[in-house]
Amino acid sequence: MIGKIISHYKILEQIGAGGMGIVYKAQDTKLDRLVALKFLPKQFSINEAEKKRFIHEAKAAAALNHPHVCLIHDIKELIVKACPLSKKILNVK
Repeated sequence: MIGKIISHYKILEQIGAGGMGIVYKAQDTKLDRLVALKFLPKQFSINEAEKKRFIHEAKAAAALNHPHVCLIHDIKELIVKACPLSKKILNVK
């Protein structure tokens, strides 16, 4: 994912991972700011209960206003297709 552009965000580096997904540091190319993007694992994206849990978590975090809690600006459902490992190894496009 590093270096890819998803919507208007350029993925810079992975900064965390856990049970609910992977978090990346990214550059917002529209507003010229650094952001964190969280991607759910594929198995969660097809499970309605897990999607609801993720949205509930985002709404709870968005309701907070504290200097040590990140701001939630948006939630979107995007399909991100992975490149086969063989293409990465062989650098084939």
